Amino acid sequence: MLYKFKSRSTADIIMLQAHGRQILQAIGKSPDDAHGIVTADQIPGAIQALEAAIAADETRRAEGNEGEGASGAQDQDERGDAGEAVRLRQRAAPFIDMLRRSAAEGKEVTW
Repeated sequence: MLYKFKSRSTADIIMLQAHGRQILQAIGKSPDDAHGIVTADQIPGAIQALEAAIAADETRRAEGNEGEGASGAQDQDERGDAGEAVRLRQRAAPFIDMLRRSAAEGKEVTW
C-alpha cells in the first residue's frame, strides 16, 4: 500500500506504507485511516511533532553508534549499512516542506 499526500499548494508526495505510517504516527494521526486531513490550524503542531520525532531518531541512532566502538563501525562500513541508511530527517523533509507551504497559503494536507 502507498500513502499519497496531497495539498493544493504543492505537488503530491507518495510514500511506501511503512514510511507513511511513521510520518502519520509522528504527527499524531491514525495511520489506520485510509484517508485523513491535517487542517491549516493543525499544521504548526504537526511540524513541531515531526521535528521532535526527527531529533529523537537522531539521538537514538547516535547513542546506538557510540556503543559499537571501532570494530562495530568497521563492520558497518563493510556491509554498507551506516552510510546508506535513509533517516527519518530525509524521509520527512518533503512532507515538512509541504506542510510549511500549505500553511503559508492556508491550505490543508490530505491523504
